Amino acid sequence: MQRLLLVGVGLTGRPYVAAARRLGVRLHVVETKPQAEALAGSVDEVTVCRGMSDEAWYEAVSEAARAASPDGVVAFSEPHVLAASLLTDELGLPGPTLKAAVLSRNKALQRARFAAAGIGQPEFLVAERLGDARGWAAGRMPVVVKPLSSAGSAGVELVADISAYDEAVARRDGEGKLLVERAVTGPEYSWEALVREGKVWCANLTAKETTGPPYFVETAHRTAAEVDDEVRAEVAGLGAAVLDAMGMDTGIVHLEFRLTPSGPAVMEVAVRTPGDRLMDLLGMTYGIDWYEMVIRLALGRELPQPPAALCRTASYLPSARPGTVAEVRGLVEVLDHPCVVEAEVGVAPGDAVAPLRSSAGRVGHVLLKAPDARTLEAALDDVRRTLQVTTR
Repeated sequence: MQRLLLVGVGLTGRPYVAAARRLGVRLHVVETKPQAEALAGSVDEVTVCRGMSDEAWYEAVSEAARAASPDGVVAFSEPHVLAASLLTDELGLPGPTLKAAVLSRNKALQRARFAAAGIGQPEFLVAERLGDARGWAAGRMPVVVKPLSSAGSAGVELVADISAYDEAVARRDGEGKLLVERAVTGPEYSWEALVREGKVWCANLTAKETTGPPYFVETAHRTAAEVDDEVRAEVAGLGAAVLDAMGMDTGIVHLEFRLTPSGPAVMEVAVRTPGDRLMDLLGMTYGIDWYEMVIRLALGRELPQPPAALCRTASYLPSARPGTVAEVRGLVEVLDHPCVVEAEVGVAPGDAVAPLRSSAGRVGHVLLKAPDARTLEAALDDVRRTLQVTTR
């Protein structure tokens, strides 16, 4: 029986556990204490991680490896990537490569690597303190400020002019290193790919909606996005160039970019499970379990024939105005919609809603599936009208 070490599970990583069970794999999980307790009985072994830093995860992964002697390693989310890749590098197991993992964990290193590779991206500067970049930013407004390592749009902020920049410095000059980029415009997409030994086995294009400036929080995704042949070729070329620049070997890649008037511009790339339930959408779109495919790649197992898109899927990620929740309306009606696969609202009357500045501030999710793009758009419109979270 093969042994899999799964680094991190959280809530949305539970399908990895189910996929491992289907494959008859012995599963050892590394998780923090609260999550480890929640997994009791559903996995074979657990090693508790005593912190959230890269160092803590690597300490726990090293301990788990001595006990589990894994045949494969999967990193669930961004904090788990480096620890998992250090181990696959040490043991000679399939994985993204240590270089790809390091780049995944640091957006500034990505910028430097992609600049050297000639890949389209925004003009940028790494600032030791935000105030240090004032002169550079002044001639390039508007700019985007973002942390070097984060997820879910946390800490990402568009700064429109020099007055706003000075205000941002007053708030954020103590954060340490930040990435400052010239803002670029154009529709936003992501490219999800399953990769074996540097070659793309299956890839998907996802169209995104966001709140726009200043925080760009994602509010909807549409998989198997419809674009013309020229754009599709551009995206395939961008994906291949990024994989090569990162030294990507085996695993999953999540690449975010904008289609600007001068071509695709990379926003960021990661070698881990994409968020916002995209894996569930991809499974419905292509008729295969992407969680299972990631495990198969990690264990060196055979893959089926690369699938084609069977349908169109989307997620809607509603938000609410800041305040106290007064009413949640329309959830029952949304759940009854023929195109809705799953819907959930995470707030109730009396709960506080903060201003929306990252993915964590959204109030729920709806997953939809339809046979074609037209039906999907109509369903999304219905859901937006019906599901309402009002605050006072």
